[in-house]
Amino acid sequence: MLESCLKRLIYLILFGFISLCQAGVYDDFFTAVLRDDARTVIRLLQRGFDVNSPGPDGQVALATALRLEHDHVIEALLRAPALNVDQANLYGETPLMYVALKGRLDWAQRLVRRGAAVRKPGWTPLHYAATGPEPRMVTFLLDAGADIDALSPQGTTALMLAARHGDERTVSLLLERGADPALTNPEGAIAADYARVAGRERLAARLEALGRKPVSPALPPTETPK
Repeated sequence: MLESCLKRLIYLILFGFISLCQAGVYDDFFTAVLRDDARTVIRLLQRGFDVNSPGPDGQVALATALRLEHDHVIEALLRAPALNVDQANLYGETPLMYVALKGRLDWAQRLVRRGAAVRKPGWTPLHYAATGPEPRMVTFLLDAGADIDALSPQGTTALMLAARHGDERTVSLLLERGADPALTNPEGAIAADYARVAGRERLAARLEALGRKPVSPALPPTETPK
């Protein structure tokens, strides 16, 4: 009986010690990510830390490093064989979506080469790119297979978002690549309405001319089409 109790006590002590060590490694890892300390990140990954562990804020290390533009840590994380480049946060945002919003084409190319999904249900990288500063990001995503008229959960398209928040060059690019300016959201608004809400009257007029489909005049009751 005494021997059994001693064994149990030893197991509890060992378990507590291991838990404390793991907690210390966890804190050290995410502190290193925040400091752009690639050496520590690499060392802890080599010791077996899970590169896909969510941080205290629910973000994985790669998403945090991309948001902060910590290039040294990003490089270290992208070299980790076990990295899941599509791991989303609690809001469904993937690392590629962060990159698309920031306009970091170099990292977007790296992520896609590692297998990051360009198409996904709900919000997509293209939606984020349309509101960002870099039209070349939009070109890259479309060339990589993005659905140009994909609908967000709110029923908005990349063109609608670009019309309200994005660079006008992005609007032109989307139109040139075939984005439909006549698509409506659930409330019946088209891209022109999004531009108008943002006070972009010239852009709204341009999109209005493209997006409002002409209504055929009604025929008199006695007249029928030939």
